[in-house]
Amino acid sequence: MARRFLFSLVAGFWLLTSNSASAEDYLQAEGYALENGLQLLLKPTAEHQHVSIRLIVSVGFDNFSCADKELPHLLEHMLFSGIDQHDEIDLEARMQALGGEWNAYTRDTDTTFVIEAPAKNQRAVLDLLLATLTQSQFTEKKLEAAKKVIEHENGGHYSDLQRLIDQQNLSREANQQLAVELGLACVEKNNVNHLSLAQVEQLQSDWYAPNNMTLIVVGGLDPRLPAYLDRQYGAIPAHDLPQAIELPQVSREAQPRRELITRLVGENASLHWIFPEPWVGDNDYEVWELLSDYIDWKLYETLRIERNLSYGPSSERNVFGSTSFFSLNGTLERGDLDAALSALHELVDGLKRDGLDEKTFLRLQAAAVAKQQWGVQGNSAIADYYWGSLADYDNGRFADPAKRLAKVSFKQANTALQQLLEQPGYIRIEKPLLTANGLYFGLAAMAGLFLLAFFVGRLSKGSS
Repeated sequence: MARRFLFSLVAGFWLLTSNSASAEDYLQAEGYALENGLQLLLKPTAEHQHVSIRLIVSVGFDNFSCADKELPHLLEHMLFSGIDQHDEIDLEARMQALGGEWNAYTRDTDTTFVIEAPAKNQRAVLDLLLATLTQSQFTEKKLEAAKKVIEHENGGHYSDLQRLIDQQNLSREANQQLAVELGLACVEKNNVNHLSLAQVEQLQSDWYAPNNMTLIVVGGLDPRLPAYLDRQYGAIPAHDLPQAIELPQVSREAQPRRELITRLVGENASLHWIFPEPWVGDNDYEVWELLSDYIDWKLYETLRIERNLSYGPSSERNVFGSTSFFSLNGTLERGDLDAALSALHELVDGLKRDGLDEKTFLRLQAAAVAKQQWGVQGNSAIADYYWGSLADYDNGRFADPAKRLAKVSFKQANTALQQLLEQPGYIRIEKPLLTANGLYFGLAAMAGLFLLAFFVGRLSKGSS
C-alpha cells in the first residue's frame, strides 16, 4: 500500500512539474501499470481546458469464431444501455451534464471507449466510465435493443437470401471477397440473432479485466489524477485471461481473376490488383507505408494525369487473419475497364523491369518524414496516436516514426517492391450487371419478343 501511495505521489509531482518542452513532445508520456495490471499512459499538454480519454480493452472480432464474432460489438453497445436501474437516456444525460462526449469502437483486436471532456470534470467523467464498466445491468430487453442497432449498422436484417448470396461470395468488396476465397475471412456476414445474454455476460467476465486494459489520458491533467486512478481503477480485481484463438491462415486457392457484380444497373466500375505482402524484416511497416505513397503517386500519374481514366486511383493495405494485402485500385467508367487494365499492366511491368525511381522515392520519403512534425496535433490526435502505437512505447517514449521512416533505404524499398510484384496477384473487377443502355436494349428486346409473340398468336387464330 505504501509503495502504491508513493508511486502515485511521484506521478502527481511529475504532472505538476512537467515543463512546456515535454508537453510539446508528443512522443514522451508517463506510462506505468497499477498493481492489478491496468496500464496507464498520462500525457499533460498545453491544451489545459480539455482532456481526451481512451480506454482500450484488448478484445475484438479476432478473439471469436465466425459464429460469435459480433459478441464484443454487442457488449460494447450494451455497456451504453444504462447503469443500475437507469436507461441509456439517463446515462447520456449524465455525460452531457459533465460537458463530455463519448463513443466506442470495436475493431479486430480491441474495443475502445473514446471520450472528450472538459479538464475540470475529468475525474467525474472517469467515474462515469468506471460505473459503466462495472455497474451496467443487462436484460433481455436491452439485448434485443442492442441487436437491432447492430443489424442496422450492418445493413439491415440478415435474410436467408442474403445468406445464400454470401455463401456464393458475390456481395462483398474485392479485398474481402478475396479473403473469403483464401479462407482468411468468414463466409457469412457477422450475425447477432443467435447470441445470448449469457454469452455477453461471459465475455465481460472473461475479457474486461484490468490486466487486459490500457487507459490513456491526454490534456490538462489534474495533479491528483494518479492517486485517483490508483484508488478507483486500481480496485478492479484482476484475473487470468482466456486463451486467444489462432488467426486463420491461407487454406484455399483463389481465382487469379474474377468479376464481381455489385448491383443491377450502373455506369461505374472498380479495378483492383491485389498482392499478398511479403515480410521484409526490419521496418516492415514503414517500408510498406512508403511504397504505398510511391504507388499512390504512380497511379495518380498514370491513370489520372496521363490517361484520364480514374479520378482518384490509390493503393490500399488490408489485413485479414494472418495475412496482409497490398492493392492497386481505381474507380472508373465501365467502358474504360479494358484501357485501365492495360495501363495497370504497363505500370506494373515497368516497375518490375525498372524498379523504383530513386529521386521520386527520396522526395516522397522526405515528405513522409516531414509530415510527422505536424501530423499529430491536439489532445484528441495525440490520444488516438497512442491508441494505435501502444506496441511502440518503451521506457517513457514512443518510437519516433520520423526516424523509422528515414531509416528505410532505397535498396530495401526496391527489394520489397520486387518481392511484391514477382507474385501474379489477384485481379478483381467490380461492376454492375448492366449499363443503362444495356438495360434499355434488354427491355426493348423483351418488348419486341412479346409483341412478336402476340401478333403470331393473333395470326394463328385468324388462319384457323
